[in-house]
Amino acid sequence: MPDSKKFFENLSGAGKSIGVLTSGGDAQGMNAAVRAVVRMGIYVGAKVYFIHEGYQGMVDGGDNIKEATWESVSSMLQLGGTVIGSARCKEFRTHDGRLRAALNLVQLGITNLCVIGGDGSLTGANLFREEWSGLLEELVQSGKELRLAVETHSVLHIVGMVGSIDNDFCGTDMTIGTDSALHRIIEVVDAIMTTAQSQVQTSFVLYLALVSALACGADWVLIPEMPPEDGWEEQMCQKLSENRADKKRLNIIIVAEGALDSHNRSITTDYVKDLVVRCLGFDTRVTILGHVQRGGTPSAFDRILASRMGVEAVLALLEASPDTPACVVSLRGNQAIRLPLMECVQMTQEVQKAMDEKNFEEAVKLRGRSFENNLNTYKLLSYRKPDSEVPKSPYNVAVLNVGAPAAGMNAAVRSAVRVGITEGHTMFAVHDGFEGFSKGQITEIKWGDVGGWTGQGGSLLGTKRTLPAKHLNKIAEQIRIHNIGALLVIGGFEAYLGLLELLAARSKHPELCVPMVMVPSTVSNNIPGSDLSIGADTALNAITNTCDRIKQSASGTKRRVFIIETMGGYCGYLATVGALAAGADAAYIYEEPFSIRDLQTNVEHLTEKMKTSIQRGLVLRYLTHTYTYTHNSPCRMNENSNENFTTDFIYQLYTEEGKGVFDCRKNVLGHMQQGGAPSPFDRNFGTKIAAKAMQWISKKLKEFYIEGRVFANTEDSACLLGMRRRALVFQPVTQLKEETDFEHRIPKEQWWLKLRPLMKILAKYKTSYDVSDSGQLEHVAGLRTRDENEVEKECEEE
Repeated sequence: MPDSKKFFENLSGAGKSIGVLTSGGDAQGMNAAVRAVVRMGIYVGAKVYFIHEGYQGMVDGGDNIKEATWESVSSMLQLGGTVIGSARCKEFRTHDGRLRAALNLVQLGITNLCVIGGDGSLTGANLFREEWSGLLEELVQSGKELRLAVETHSVLHIVGMVGSIDNDFCGTDMTIGTDSALHRIIEVVDAIMTTAQSQVQTSFVLYLALVSALACGADWVLIPEMPPEDGWEEQMCQKLSENRADKKRLNIIIVAEGALDSHNRSITTDYVKDLVVRCLGFDTRVTILGHVQRGGTPSAFDRILASRMGVEAVLALLEASPDTPACVVSLRGNQAIRLPLMECVQMTQEVQKAMDEKNFEEAVKLRGRSFENNLNTYKLLSYRKPDSEVPKSPYNVAVLNVGAPAAGMNAAVRSAVRVGITEGHTMFAVHDGFEGFSKGQITEIKWGDVGGWTGQGGSLLGTKRTLPAKHLNKIAEQIRIHNIGALLVIGGFEAYLGLLELLAARSKHPELCVPMVMVPSTVSNNIPGSDLSIGADTALNAITNTCDRIKQSASGTKRRVFIIETMGGYCGYLATVGALAAGADAAYIYEEPFSIRDLQTNVEHLTEKMKTSIQRGLVLRYLTHTYTYTHNSPCRMNENSNENFTTDFIYQLYTEEGKGVFDCRKNVLGHMQQGGAPSPFDRNFGTKIAAKAMQWISKKLKEFYIEGRVFANTEDSACLLGMRRRALVFQPVTQLKEETDFEHRIPKEQWWLKLRPLMKILAKYKTSYDVSDSGQLEHVAGLRTRDENEVEKECEEE
């Protein structure tokens, strides 16, 4: 890992100038990306310039290109849209327009551009880069006194970040703005569902169709990449009619812009509405969201994504050589990677070409692994085959929740139940965790029983922290009584411990020799073997939204510091990532021991920032600081555990030391982080990971079905399914023991700790920054090959 000195020796921005612009349609999170570029650029010693109004500002020059300061990006993290403006520019499409833009940039010494926009904006940036040397030579020949400038600024470096709510750019799992747009859509759909409690209706929602359909459990979805076959109208109406017969009061149909049938005819919401009214006579409403999706504050996910991408973009510019192609910063799994810009653009264009040629299967593959997985999961869950078409299996599968409730648990249960039924299994719901298991609180759960569960918070099955060790005899008896052949456990650290206890008891209780798989679900995100857990994203949004409101409450008062206490036990994930999303100045966690000297440094740092602020309006916005502190996390000092640095202690310290400069307030967020409707990310993550877990169970049941019964006693028959870097991976729980700090209930290594220096840099602290994962330009074709290899590997393992 490079230390701070090595980092700045190798990646110094001294003498370099970076221009940042947003172009095309605006998207929530663009401001977070601009903020990260500005602060990281200034941090490494470069000059950073705002280019207002996108390419139009670059062409017009003058006051449209202004040098940015650290304070000029304060209080913009939580704002939607883009504060530096975005405009489509016809002039930039002409040679003369690009010539004027080149003149404006070279006069300021700007030879590094960070472009935040869609594929059109990024394609234009690459063309500009290719023409750069010719444009400069043309300026010299036209009489401009730029010979020296041309010689010293002969190469233009381009790094792109995709800011678009459409999420239609190949090479990245998510674009900046997509998650926030999904929040807006799901808020509307949830509101529509609420009205269905008093009225029986059929509703349509338009836009971001596939992921929205997964997140809200839509009855039918129409997208360009999957044109419905002939007769789809009758099939859809039959499904809607069956749902009404099952007492479902609301049907949701989601129609994408550009939806087509198999004959390339457009499918509109009006057509579908008229069809439903004519064939079924249902009261039907159409909701077209339009620009509502672009509005509102960015989600926690988009703020974190944009901040990470902005920092990575600056690193890419600093590392670029004259031969380095224009690149785009993308997201794969939970990793920020760099891809050649034009490879991604060309792949995106190939998608449209494949669709024009009606090669829809190829179009789906070109969209990428994330889109393909979403589509396959929706197909599994959306339509229940007639019983006559489902081969009945002899297996009973039980699903239960264990530990504290987490938003998204219900989406995971719904997915597991429906995939299990599709696979032919009989599904059983275990209520109240292992304790309910021992008491026989087990009921068969059917397809219609989990309708509407996707958007419900908490745990509808009921969940408890009780571990199974004291109830093994009774649990084994219930497994025998209900002939349960496999277990799916959805929960937190107690679920992990519970699975280990069941595994250890197999020698005494042969009934426990069945396939078992755990799906991590906890707001603490402290499960070994998985980078992410169901529920953590919803908790982060609760923290972020609360911090936004707290900061806003002080916008009209004097300088103020807030101490915020989050949940998480000994795991500092919520505190750290919440601090990054909320723009906090510090996050105190167990994993990074701190002393009284560190606290003193933080106080002095904040005091100095407040004293040096000049404009009162800027002071009020910029100096409404937020500190996050992990709940119940005794912190080490000089290798000894110390429980004295509590929230109250830190609050009192800041109150005393800040006299005359700022006053202090504290806020304990508590269980509000566990409540509320699950975020779109948690709904989709829970849905996809539980579906994959059930498919694993189906294969293991066939593998271990011997002489009329299931007997699984191997290490790999009890697994945890987790997100590891870029993929979902099954891992035997016994192998995860070596990765676990059981005393503090956390993994020994946690990926998000690498985000802490980023948080500190953006808060103006000097620190080292690990760039070991940066600097490698990958290729789109390589990602596709890797995806195919992962699929083959999974098939071999299963």
